[in-house]
Amino acid sequence: MKKEIVKVDKLPKPALPYSHGVKAGNFIFTAGQVGINPENGKLKGNSIKEQTEQALANLTTVLEAAGTSMKHVVKTTVFISDFKDFKEMNETYARFFPDNQPARS
Repeated sequence: MKKEIVKVDKLPKPALPYSHGVKAGNFIFTAGQVGINPENGKLKGNSIKEQTEQALANLTTVLEAAGTSMKHVVKTTVFISDFKDFKEMNETYARFFPDNQPARS
């Protein structure tokens, strides 16, 4: 199976040895994204809403660089440090997947 690194010019190059995304056959595997603003390299805002929006915007950028979109996402994994933020994170997440929601853990 051919493996191709997804080049993402709109996000900073990872400082560690990994790629933002890898195409393998008809699949695209993406690295985890956090709420880092690519314009300044800092965590976006102070709220879970702002950071969730930024993380999912970063993911959208990776997918677009790979030639696809959020509507083709099959599975996501969400890590949250404080469960009190779950409702607001989930509401923000739902806006990025209004239809055809992926499996999630």
